[in-house]
Amino acid sequence: MRARKKKHGAERIAACAALLIEDTAKLKEDPHAFFAEKRPLHLEIGCGKGSFACGISAQRPDVNLIAMEVVADVMVTALERAMACRDDRPDNLRFLIGNAENLTDWFPAHSVDCLYLNFSDPWHKSRHAKRRLTHRDFLARYREVLKVGGVLRFKTDNVNLFEFSLEEFAAMGLRTENLTRDLHNSPYNEGNIMTEYEKSFSEKGFPIHAVTVYFD
Repeated sequence: MRARKKKHGAERIAACAALLIEDTAKLKEDPHAFFAEKRPLHLEIGCGKGSFACGISAQRPDVNLIAMEVVADVMVTALERAMACRDDRPDNLRFLIGNAENLTDWFPAHSVDCLYLNFSDPWHKSRHAKRRLTHRDFLARYREVLKVGGVLRFKTDNVNLFEFSLEEFAAMGLRTENLTRDLHNSPYNEGNIMTEYEKSFSEKGFPIHAVTVYFD
């Protein structure tokens, strides 16, 4: 579904410039340059309206988080949400408008400790498989930017995408743990921060699938 055009979107994004990373050359040199302190670096790809990013920022003051979203009109909401709660959480959250295809252009090799994929577009049609963010081509990019021993945390409501992803993880020789096909009724739900999609799907009775993937 195409995001609705935000009224005065460009102006609203500009008003949140303090939280937005625009200098990707500087990002490539040193991602920590955008934060007051150097901490383990986490990255969310496809942050949507920003509820998960804001939640992690508050829950994990010991990390720096960059939340990435390809659709600028969606990022408006995420930026404004983060600005509204800026005084109530650590200054450890920044946003980046861009496509995951550019990860290796924008991030130094082996600079990211943890990567989050939450409710990514399943791209249902087989001919679009390469667009799925858990396709092996994307996993190769993640391997390049993640540190050795880095972690990918993946959640989805889509059974077919989950099964496809498990096959791709195995094909890439990646180790998986904490696999569940019903996250909210599993031991792994402790500390779980829900996204907007997750709340909606859960309320409709859809189980949430999740797994932790290690890039050893």
